[in-house]
Amino acid sequence: MTAIIDYGAGNLHSVQNALDLLGEKSVVTGERDVIMSADRVILPGVGAFGDAMERLNQTGLADVVREVAKSGKPLLGICLGLQLMFESSEENPGVEGLGLFKGKCVKISETGLKIPHMGWNDIKVRENSYLLKGLGKEPYVYFVHSYYIQPDEDVVSAYTEYGAKLAVAVEKDNVAAVQFHPEKSSDIGMKILKNFIEREAI
Repeated sequence: MTAIIDYGAGNLHSVQNALDLLGEKSVVTGERDVIMSADRVILPGVGAFGDAMERLNQTGLADVVREVAKSGKPLLGICLGLQLMFESSEENPGVEGLGLFKGKCVKISETGLKIPHMGWNDIKVRENSYLLKGLGKEPYVYFVHSYYIQPDEDVVSAYTEYGAKLAVAVEKDNVAAVQFHPEKSSDIGMKILKNFIEREAI
């Protein structure tokens, strides 16, 4: 069973609908005990970094996410959920993120391209990625974002090009996260979610 963390930050039910199509039982919840009893956990999200962290802290869910990360069970961040796993964001200076990955989020450079970066882009996948395995070298996925992560190189599992080379997926032990939306990325996205569902706890 997969727990989808509900902290009031969007796209929860589209993620749940995608899991339903894969035959995966899931629950949308903000309750610690339900989250910790699940086999795996998804942290989705759309919106502003600072607002989301405020809600996570107010509800105690920030500590629950950190507890899940330490437990060894698979944890997946999607879109804003990815950004929240880092230490900070230029979007809201002074706000601390969850700190599951080192690094910060910065605004996509003004290079004549539209911001937010919205629509389909190909990604370049590293061979050792469990989450993105079986997708081919440059599959297309769906993005909606104005900020991107600057992580340590050794955790990056995929990049895209949008005015510059942007890291868009990371993996470390049992924790993985993607900037794009698997639940909106057609067959490729379903394969990514299937890979996550099949991941064993460590």
